[in-house]
Amino acid sequence: MKVGAERRLAAVLLAPALAVLAGVTLYPLAQALVLSLERRVPVFGIDEFVGLRHYGFLLRDPAFANALHVTAVFTVVSVALEVVLGVAAALALATMRRWRAVAVALLLLPWCLPGVVTARMFEWLYYPTGWLGIPGRALPALIVADVWRTTPFLALFAYARLISIPPGIAEAAAVDGASRLATFRTITLPLLAPVLLTAALFRTLDALRAFDLMYVLTGGGPAATTETLTLYAYRHLFQTLQLGLGAAAAVLVLVVVTLVAWAHLHAVEASEART
Repeated sequence: MKVGAERRLAAVLLAPALAVLAGVTLYPLAQALVLSLERRVPVFGIDEFVGLRHYGFLLRDPAFANALHVTAVFTVVSVALEVVLGVAAALALATMRRWRAVAVALLLLPWCLPGVVTARMFEWLYYPTGWLGIPGRALPALIVADVWRTTPFLALFAYARLISIPPGIAEAAAVDGASRLATFRTITLPLLAPVLLTAALFRTLDALRAFDLMYVLTGGGPAATTETLTLYAYRHLFQTLQLGLGAAAAVLVLVVVTLVAWAHLHAVEASEART
């Protein structure tokens, strides 16, 4: 079969799935964009077109700037810790000779728990110390809970890549006199990089849209020190019922997530080109 015919057949076979995907993604996105250009407050019967006024307000709003800062700190610190701890856990699993299956099962337990269950568990753990009520400690407390829950995700990715690396590579490096640290830095880590970048991309997108931990544990407090972009959008959409402003905030969250995903994908491509 010629290449052109194969492409046409692929297009025909993919068309139904693409149509459904467009219906469940593009239509809601278009509705959100339209809503973000309106001032709609159902309680008071307000429904008027305001153009880009909401976006201008958000760019000047200190609360939105604070939410962006909190989201950035939460995302960077959480994902960085998860990558480091995930690689460490994967290395430990790869060196185990016995009980490896049990260790993997135990490692995955935090990842299997629903986010609300994890949040309630940490709420009980933090209750005697009052961390969640202290502005300087609430965000670190949320980061600890998120790292505990999602480090297994990074560890599983790294472990799957580690066991696929031929052992002869490390053995050859040892014969040449390379230490374990040098072998890890010059051989293992570069081979892990594409997988880690892919896993970190998923985790970064999740962290940017984090909602459940903050909503259950702090509700964005104290003093908005844990209010992320998604909580900010939720507050305007469902608490103050400023639907247009909330939709504009949600659209900006989508823009941020898209830009981060684009940057990550380019980093993955560059890493794969080097290896």
